[in-house]
Amino acid sequence: MARTYHEYVPSVCRTVVNVVTVRSRRLEYSESTRKALVDSAMELFTKRGYAGTSLDEVAKRARLTKGALYHHFSGKQALFEAAFDAVENDFMLKLTEIVSAPGDPWDTAIAGLRAYVRVCLEPSYQRIVIHEAPVVMGWERWREAEEHFSYGLLRSTIEVLVESGELEQLPVETMTRLLFGALSAGASTIAGAADPRKASAEVERTIVRVVEGLRVREDLPRDRDRDGDGSRDGEGGREGSSRREGKRSRRR
Repeated sequence: MARTYHEYVPSVCRTVVNVVTVRSRRLEYSESTRKALVDSAMELFTKRGYAGTSLDEVAKRARLTKGALYHHFSGKQALFEAAFDAVENDFMLKLTEIVSAPGDPWDTAIAGLRAYVRVCLEPSYQRIVIHEAPVVMGWERWREAEEHFSYGLLRSTIEVLVESGELEQLPVETMTRLLFGALSAGASTIAGAADPRKASAEVERTIVRVVEGLRVREDLPRDRDRDGDGSRDGEGGREGSSRREGKRSRRR
C-alpha cells in the first residue's frame, strides 16, 4: 500500500541525515588519516632528512598501512611538500598573530622580525624548509612556495609601516624584495652555522638595524625629493607630511 506524504517525508529525511552523517564521518576519518601521515613525515624528515626517510617508516609511525599513504599522496615528494606546507603554515600563523596584534605598528613589526629569526632556530623549520626543500622541490618551486607563505606577510607589514609614517616613502615592492632577500639569507646563515644561537643573535641585531635605517628620522628635514629640487612631488609630499604629523602626534 502506498504511503501518505506525511509518512514518506520523514523517512526520506532520516535517509538523507544518515547519508550526510556517514559522509561526514568518512571525511573526518580521511582528514585525521592525512594529518597523522603528515605529522609522522614531519617528525621523520626533521630527524633523518628526505633521503634518510622511507614511506614504510612514515606509515608505520602513523600506525597506518602504506596503501592508506598512497591513497592520500602520490609519492614521497608529494608527502614532503605536504610536510613543508604544514611547517610553514604553523609558523606563519604564529607570526601573523604577532604582527596583527593591536599596538604601535613599529613595535609589532619589530616583534615580528625578531620572532621570525627565532623560528629559524626550530629544528623542523631548519631541516625541512631551509635545508631540504630547495633540493627536494627545486630552487624555483621552493622560492615560489616561500613567497606564497612569508612574502605576503612581510609586504603587508611594510605597507602598514609606510602608511603610518614609520618608514620612508620608498617603493614598497622594492623594500619588500630587499628585506625578503635579507631575511632568507639570514635564515640560511642560522641554519648553516656551527653555533646557530650565536648566529641568530647576530642576524636579529643586523636585520633590525637595517630596518631602523629605513625609518623616518625626526631630526632630519623631510621635504626634499630625491632630485634635489627642495620639494616632494605634489600630493605624495603632502600625503607623506600628513602621515608624519600623525606619527608625531602619536609619539607625543
